[in-house]
Amino acid sequence: MTGTVYKSTGSWYTVKTPEGEIYECRIKGKFRIKGIKSTNPVAVGDVVDFDLEHLGDEAVGVIKEIHDRENYIVRKSVNLSKRTHVIAANIDQVFLLITISNPVTYTSFIDRFLVTAEAYDIKAVLVFNKTDTYTEEELIQAKYLAQMYRCIGYECMGISAKTGKNVDQVKEMMKGKTSMFSGHSGVGKSTLVNMIEPSFDLKTAEISEYHRQGQHTTTFAEMYDLSFDARIIDTPGIRGFGVVDMEKDEIGDYFPEFFALKSECKFNNCLHVDEPKCAVKRALDNNQVSWSRYRSYIQLLEGDDEPYRTDIYGED
Repeated sequence: MTGTVYKSTGSWYTVKTPEGEIYECRIKGKFRIKGIKSTNPVAVGDVVDFDLEHLGDEAVGVIKEIHDRENYIVRKSVNLSKRTHVIAANIDQVFLLITISNPVTYTSFIDRFLVTAEAYDIKAVLVFNKTDTYTEEELIQAKYLAQMYRCIGYECMGISAKTGKNVDQVKEMMKGKTSMFSGHSGVGKSTLVNMIEPSFDLKTAEISEYHRQGQHTTTFAEMYDLSFDARIIDTPGIRGFGVVDMEKDEIGDYFPEFFALKSECKFNNCLHVDEPKCAVKRALDNNQVSWSRYRSYIQLLEGDDEPYRTDIYGED
């Protein structure tokens, strides 16, 4: 039988077949995916083949094979620094909820998110929430940021999950797709999910409570079917996308505006730091590349795990 993994608890997996049948499945023995040093071999979103075994009156599935993934998203394992934890697989798009205040979403966090999405070939959409609460200055900051990221090629939209402003645009983008939501605690993710699917109220309340409790507990994603031909993957407890397994000479390729200039650099292995005749540094001096984006790039190049606390423009 074949189905999609909707929930994982680490040892058991909830699998749904195309016919809508749901089975609790496990894996037998050592199960590893070639090329991925992961603490969890099976992730939410995986398409798997499984056999049924009968334990008394109950049918239990045994996963025997994972189909090739279109993409996946990972973070660093909590306890094993050299291993990764696959958060979810086969994602069509990720929405990053951004707020200018209460809480502030810093550009370093946004860029880390976008680099990870680029690395794993997942479309990213920036959603500026709480527009109904912004002061005139904050509204200018939001428009500045949105314009900056649109120029790079990212889709941006301003919404109010509380009042419902432009939420229909998010809903329309989700139709027929599997979407993942991310963002700091307090940016309004649960409010947005409730506005999109009101029947979700209990689930998001539980998720929010879990989110408040916890810092470093192991987290498992869960996928939900929505009423309008869409699926959402929710990841409680994830504060951000951890950038892992990137070589220094490839980080710049995940900044689209840097990658576009790469062929104009004197050296094909240019890191855009101290090399002569660097097209990225030249564009930076001419204000054709954002200083906040470049600062985020240097931070990743230096291997810093935590984003610097910078203001919305990326200045110290």
